Amino acid sequence: MEIESPPVDRQVEKPDGERRGLLLVNTGDGKGKSTSAFGLALRAHGRGKAVKIYQFMKVPSARFGEHRVFEQLGVPIEGLGDGFSWKSRDLEHSAQLARDGWVRALDTINAGEHFLVVLDEIMYPLRYGWIPLEPVLAALRNRPSHVHVMLTGRGCPQELIDIADTVTEMVAVKHHYHAGVPAQRGIED
Repeated sequence: MEIESPPVDRQVEKPDGERRGLLLVNTGDGKGKSTSAFGLALRAHGRGKAVKIYQFMKVPSARFGEHRVFEQLGVPIEGLGDGFSWKSRDLEHSAQLARDGWVRALDTINAGEHFLVVLDEIMYPLRYGWIPLEPVLAALRNRPSHVHVMLTGRGCPQELIDIADTVTEMVAVKHHYHAGVPAQRGIED
């Protein structure tokens, strides 16, 4: 590791544009997409902002760590799916759940009552063709100007990257799973 001196002068000028709702994307094959989105939700909630989280692949009855803490904090988090596709017993039913979930999320976005709406794992139903991309792009472009939307999931379509304000790609450098260490409660859920 090379030691460097800490900066003592601000090197970047502050933007002077108008504040507005942002479209944010966490994508890539690395770990941390949802975790980062949940951190953003906590930050917004901590500032007294209204937040709503939709999880496109989790079942409505899910009780993972994030569900427990968001429930304690009063942040609504809603599972819209029936689990990942390899766990589904009926892929057409899974697709219908995703479409119905998108309608719920869209209604929330359009209502304009939430500062931040998180669409966790939405890339999967987009990539599988369960939710058509064009209506999602149009809805995100035409959302109320003050609403921030965070989308997560692997394989984000380029069209969505193109309209996003901030895109972060999580890169897998090393993962314990590949060393034979299984998923652990509190880390992966």
